[in-house]
Amino acid sequence: MVFIHDTAQSLRAAAYLVNTLPAQGGRDRLETPDDFEDYLAVNPYTGAIRRDARELAEVRDVRPRLHRLWEVDRDAAVPLVNGMLRDGGALPQLVIHDGYDWHIHGTADDEPLATRIMVEVALAFVDVIRADEYDRVRICAADDCANVYIDFSRNRSKRYCDEGNCGNRMNVNAYRRRKAERENA
Repeated sequence: MVFIHDTAQSLRAAAYLVNTLPAQGGRDRLETPDDFEDYLAVNPYTGAIRRDARELAEVRDVRPRLHRLWEVDRDAAVPLVNGMLRDGGALPQLVIHDGYDWHIHGTADDEPLATRIMVEVALAFVDVIRADEYDRVRICAADDCANVYIDFSRNRSKRYCDEGNCGNRMNVNAYRRRKAERENA
C-alpha cells in the first residue's frame, strides 16, 4: 500500500469532489441535494453533517481550492497545504471509531463539513509531500478529459482516470489511428 488507509481515503474523496467541477463544457456534478447525497454516500464523513443548502454551497466553494493541488508541483503545493491547514484551524488528533483503527482527524467533529474536508485533504497531501510521492497526483491523460486522480498503482503507471472509460477510449483511438496509417501507407 502506498499510503495509509485514511490518507488514501481522503485523497480519493478529494479527487471525487474536484471531479464534480464542470470541466470542458460539462455540467457541475454537485449542484443539487441529490448530488450532495451521492457524494456523501461514496465518501462518508463522521461528525456533524447538516445536509442543507448552506453546507452544499460551502462544500462547492472549497472545490477550486482543492483543484489547485493538481495544478502545481510538490514545492508549490506546500504553501497551498499550509494555507488550508491554517485557515481550517487544524488541530490533528488520533481517533479510533466505527471499525477504523487509529487515524487522524484534523478538526473537531462539529466544524463545518467543508472545513473538515479541506483540512483532511490538506493532511493527506502532507503525507504525499513528505513521502515524495507527488508524481502520483495526476490529471487524466485522455484528450477529452480533465479529471484528476491519484495513481495508487505499484509502478506509477496509471495514465487515465476511472471515469468515462478514458483508458479504453484512448486505446481504441490509437488503434484506429495506427490502422488508418497502415491502410494509407
